[in-house]
Amino acid sequence: MAVAMRGGRGGGSGFRSFFSFRIFISAMFSLLFIATLSVLFTTNPNTPQDDVLPMTGNAYVHRTFLALKSDPLRTRVDLIHQQAKDHITLVNAYAAYARKLKLDISKQLKMFDELARNFSDISVKPNYQTSLFESDGPIDEDVLRQFEKEVKDRVKITRMMIVEKKENYDNQLKIQKLKDTIFAVHESLLKAKKNGASASLISAKSVPKSLHCLAMRLMGEKISNPEKYRDDGPKPEFEDPSLYHYAIFSDNVIAVSVVVRSVVKNAAEPWKHVIHIVTNRMNVAAMKVWFKIRPVEGGAFLEVKAVEEFTFLNSSYVPVLRQLESAKMHKLYLGNQAENTTNDAHGMKFRNPMHLSMLDHLHFYLPEIYPKLNKILYLDDDVVVQKDLTGLWKIDLDGKVNGAVETCFGSFHRYSQYLNFSHPLIKESFNPKACAWAFGMNIFNLDAWRYEKSTDQYHYWQNMNEDQSVWKKGTLAPTLITFYSTTKSLDKSWHVLGLGYNPSISIDEINNTAVIHYNGNMKPWLDIALNQYKNLWTKYVDNDMEFVQMCNFGL
Repeated sequence: MAVAMRGGRGGGSGFRSFFSFRIFISAMFSLLFIATLSVLFTTNPNTPQDDVLPMTGNAYVHRTFLALKSDPLRTRVDLIHQQAKDHITLVNAYAAYARKLKLDISKQLKMFDELARNFSDISVKPNYQTSLFESDGPIDEDVLRQFEKEVKDRVKITRMMIVEKKENYDNQLKIQKLKDTIFAVHESLLKAKKNGASASLISAKSVPKSLHCLAMRLMGEKISNPEKYRDDGPKPEFEDPSLYHYAIFSDNVIAVSVVVRSVVKNAAEPWKHVIHIVTNRMNVAAMKVWFKIRPVEGGAFLEVKAVEEFTFLNSSYVPVLRQLESAKMHKLYLGNQAENTTNDAHGMKFRNPMHLSMLDHLHFYLPEIYPKLNKILYLDDDVVVQKDLTGLWKIDLDGKVNGAVETCFGSFHRYSQYLNFSHPLIKESFNPKACAWAFGMNIFNLDAWRYEKSTDQYHYWQNMNEDQSVWKKGTLAPTLITFYSTTKSLDKSWHVLGLGYNPSISIDEINNTAVIHYNGNMKPWLDIALNQYKNLWTKYVDNDMEFVQMCNFGL
């Protein structure tokens, strides 16, 4: 019983506490409500209206009520005026696009200018300025209605004109974007071509590791076994005019071996063929060792000499040597080397400047190098012989010095592309439309050469070109000059060019040609060679030769 009574007293006390809490909460809410009403309905009449109103308390509420008391027509005027300005901007934007696209739409430009001017004129009309923009009093609703009507009429006309011309503008914009894209792609293409040409030139003019390795291996063999590679004495066949003589001037061992092998393998009577090789002092030992290890097949005869053995080729006799000894000429050569090798159709190799120029100019001295011969066939080291060539010695050159295949077609490969016809002597002496011819497989009548004094002609023009005003560096231009009127055109089936740069030569044309020529930068012994023609060269590489295998030619 006592316990029950204590429990009852505790429950009453909790109830009273809960009731007192509710009274306290109600009182607090009542006070907050009264305070809020006091703030809302209390104003300060002493506060001037022109002062900047703060954002809190009585002032904020006061500003809200002032806004409600403002003229709603004023807001409407501002909206209409803003709409007019927006359309002025739109019209000016279309006019600017028209000028950018260079459209022949002078009438449209005039129309857009008038529309923009009409929008501007509305707001500056005196009655609108006075009633709508400059007045501080109430706005005349009739004037506002008239102002709105004029603006809407002009907006309607503007939108109609824009819709009518939009398609034309969109098409012109697409055309302009397409032109810009084409221009950007063209620029990228030119840049890529330039970079590709530079990379190709660097690759072509550098000595591949495999070629360097081969020369070093052959030289090492010579040093290790000097007795084994003693020079043989000259053979009478080297000066026998009744045999078929070839001249190859190069420092590239593997390239020369391919030319020699292709000549002999395709010769009907190889024992009647004599091949004369001239290289420089640096490579003469390697060249001799190669042909000692791998003798010429079929009984053909082969002679290897260094250019330095021809003592008459000195600076007092040879203009190009005299010019090379000049510091000025040497500087010009180094500065123009990259450009000139690109433009030289003969495809100059990367060598020491003196040896390069002398080896490439050596063909101008054929009658003096081989004084007892009547005819000789000059072959470049980047050719492959596919047929027996003895028919070339049987061609009647009609007293001409040089037999060569012409290369001109249309306006291409004319003398005007190789010589400077602004030079008075060139203009006077040569026809700019004269047809150029191929160099790299040429049959020379040495008797006619001596009679015509062609070497003297070459010396004359080489001396004239000391300042490079007649032609730029290279050997094709002086060759064209020297044999300008003493060249007989041969049938095109004897010689096809372009396998070092032109991927579009037909296989039928190649198969029907006696000599194919890899002129250009993409030589067949380089990694950048055109793959579709490479096998025509590699099939004559002597892959059984141990040093070829050791030097990893990757052919």
